[in-house]
Amino acid sequence: MGFTRTAEQQEIREQTLRICADFGDDYWLRKDREGTFPEEFFRAMADGGWLGVAMPQEYGGAGLGITEASVMMQAVAESGACMSGASAIHMNIFGLNPVVVFGTEAQKRRMLPPLIAGTDKACFGVTEPNVGLNTTELKTRAERVGDRYVVNGQKMWISTAQVATKILLLARTTPLDQVRKKTDGLSLFYTTLDRSKVEVRLIEKMGRHAVDSNMLFFDGLEIPEEDRIGEEGKGFRYILHGMNPERILIAAEAVGIGRAALAKASSYAKERIVFGRPIGQNQGIQHPLARCWAHLEAADLMTFKAAELYDQGQECGAEANAAKYLAGEAGFTAAETAVMTHGGMGYAQEYHVERYLRESLIPRIAPVSRELILSHIAERVLGLAKSY
Repeated sequence: MGFTRTAEQQEIREQTLRICADFGDDYWLRKDREGTFPEEFFRAMADGGWLGVAMPQEYGGAGLGITEASVMMQAVAESGACMSGASAIHMNIFGLNPVVVFGTEAQKRRMLPPLIAGTDKACFGVTEPNVGLNTTELKTRAERVGDRYVVNGQKMWISTAQVATKILLLARTTPLDQVRKKTDGLSLFYTTLDRSKVEVRLIEKMGRHAVDSNMLFFDGLEIPEEDRIGEEGKGFRYILHGMNPERILIAAEAVGIGRAALAKASSYAKERIVFGRPIGQNQGIQHPLARCWAHLEAADLMTFKAAELYDQGQECGAEANAAKYLAGEAGFTAAETAVMTHGGMGYAQEYHVERYLRESLIPRIAPVSRELILSHIAERVLGLAKSY
């Protein structure tokens, strides 16, 4: 594993930051206040070809790896866009990996180019009320009727569903009491989000107001058979191919948020004069900031170790989960420290660090809790008994 970015990776970072320079803190503050999707940013990234950074070249992508995608997404978050910018394009970057791996040639040619071009926006429908991370207990049912599936049920915490045209949907096609293993009987679909059959209800939340979160209510949504990815009943295995990349990208973004917060705090500490000297001259300010830098750098190393393992086709579950855990904690602590460094002004929106803090909570919570990550590592790495 290398400890420095290649020339190509550094160019990706610089080009991404050049695009992001047109969308500064004031842009993201306005989008946060309005609660409107950052369409201009999304379009700029699509026009630059960045939505297909990790997609195969034959379908319009760049054919690069999760390492390069992580470099790009970290730069987006670090620019001050934080999770509002990252989440706006997140699904387009990695979400259709199951289609790349398990889709037919016809499906790839039909589904991937519009996503890469940004003409399609996709959301990911897995989480449900009263199920949470226990994915095998999903209740949403897709019942086969001839050459179609009819879907009824609910999904929760579905990002970008207000603006999405497509949905990658995991639903149960065989009842749980009729399968040999709990992971069987779930099927994966990529289909049109037909709003005449799906009610999309906004969830009002603490932060990342520019990118919506929603409850979805399916009432007779019809999905043609050709929109099913892979074999019926094997969908749980297919979505696993998107989970490690998602954790790695989330980790890269969390480090980016932390670095953005650290830069704001350090700049303020140099300029703010109290008792005749800059507050950054005081060790009570210096040491917490220095500690944040160290933790962010350590999390960054684990993130890119996981990315490199993934791109080499090696097992990376423990590393991807550890990266998400470490980066989530480091990013949050840096954002919290930045608010405290600013004192009372850290609570003011005009200094932006309060927005960073609100958005830094997302990588700590989603897409998997800290506690489940620790349980996973305890079981899979340390060989301890399963606790759940």
